[in-house]
Amino acid sequence: MKSLKQNRALFLTAIASGTMLNPLNSSMISLALHSIQKDFHLSFSTVSWLISAFYLASAVAQPVTGKIGDLVGRKKVFLIGLLLVAVSAFGAPLAPSFFFLVVMRLFQSVGSSAIYPSGVALIRNHIHENQASALAVLSIFASAMTALGPTVGGLLIGIGNWPTIFTVNFPFIVISFLLGWYMIPKDEKKKDSDLKSILHLDWFGILLFSIGLVFLLWFLLSLDTAFHIVAGMIGIVFLVIFVWHELKAKTPFIDIHFLNQNRPLTMVYIQFIVLNLFNYCLFFGLPSFFQDSMHLSVHASGLMMLFMSGASILVSLLTGKWVDKVGAVKPIKIGTFTMILGAILLTLFFVHVPIWAMGIILFVLGIGYGIGNVALQVAMLDTTPEKMVGTSSGLFQTCRYLGSILSSVVLGMVFGKAITPSHFVTLGIILIVTSIISMLMSMRFSKLTSATHLA
Repeated sequence: MKSLKQNRALFLTAIASGTMLNPLNSSMISLALHSIQKDFHLSFSTVSWLISAFYLASAVAQPVTGKIGDLVGRKKVFLIGLLLVAVSAFGAPLAPSFFFLVVMRLFQSVGSSAIYPSGVALIRNHIHENQASALAVLSIFASAMTALGPTVGGLLIGIGNWPTIFTVNFPFIVISFLLGWYMIPKDEKKKDSDLKSILHLDWFGILLFSIGLVFLLWFLLSLDTAFHIVAGMIGIVFLVIFVWHELKAKTPFIDIHFLNQNRPLTMVYIQFIVLNLFNYCLFFGLPSFFQDSMHLSVHASGLMMLFMSGASILVSLLTGKWVDKVGAVKPIKIGTFTMILGAILLTLFFVHVPIWAMGIILFVLGIGYGIGNVALQVAMLDTTPEKMVGTSSGLFQTCRYLGSILSSVVLGMVFGKAITPSHFVTLGIILIVTSIISMLMSMRFSKLTSATHLA
């Protein structure tokens, strides 16, 4: 047993096979919406709540479950998260109504959200050599599942209709749970009981945060179809009250004073939002451009996307080894420079060049995201105290969802009426500006971290 627990590969497999469930399930659902819509006789706007509810619940659940893991033990929360996903994998295919299916989707979202921050914290606690390389493994699994999710979902639906995208979770859950049970060391005993620790959580702060974020994200998610100004105002009001409450709380859910003092960590969060705004504009926008403007098939569009996602996967492991040697600051700068280069090539040449040249441009864009994703994750850990790793990792993932949701707003504004080459050039200009902002923030981050020896 001792030798098994010392096996780095098995330990990482336990963590990675669990953390991949969130990106896998967030992307697989896209090809199932049509079948679900027909089976339950719904409009597309109604069935799309399976996507929106997942994003909303994940954005809130990531930091909340991360905080609970910090208090009661990361292994407990990791395994409980797997069990919640198992409930959805069993219950969703048996759903008698759409409402029940949405509830199962929420179980899936909360469970998979609990796994990631606990998994990152467990790597921080138990892997001390080549830690960035270990985190790169998680990035590779997440990138691969996000990229391959629609393809896998399409194949599964062809075999057994939409319920198969839920039942396919079982093999990964079993692998992660069994390996996690034996490979992950037991949580350290807390001074207080687990129940007492949970009761001492800042539940009022969590409630304010959740309500504010849900309404704000609702406002952002609906910008391409409607303008729910009241929802946006409610969200802002609750988040302002949340900040006021956290500044006065003895044991705050999110330590606002700490974030104000720890400017490097705050900068990492903001830059991660911008990075994912950039990436998801491409991830969601390119397939539509390929199919609507270039008239490529779904299969051909998926193959084109592999240039970008494949580059991201390949570069992630190399970036982990690179960050282990030189720190996070230099790779973050190089990543933002690559983003600028890719955005310029996209804007000036993409719509005029042959397919193979498009692939090269997408490869450059994938490199930029792969470097930034790993380097910022390491920077987040380097700027976070050990006792807050779970909460911080959860907030980090919330920033990913904020970036993806903002990208849907941008795409709705750019591609709202038509998807033409001229509209795509407009998107490219937006991405150039976004990448320049990211570069400026990386330079600011470098200055902020010079005193902490991250470079």
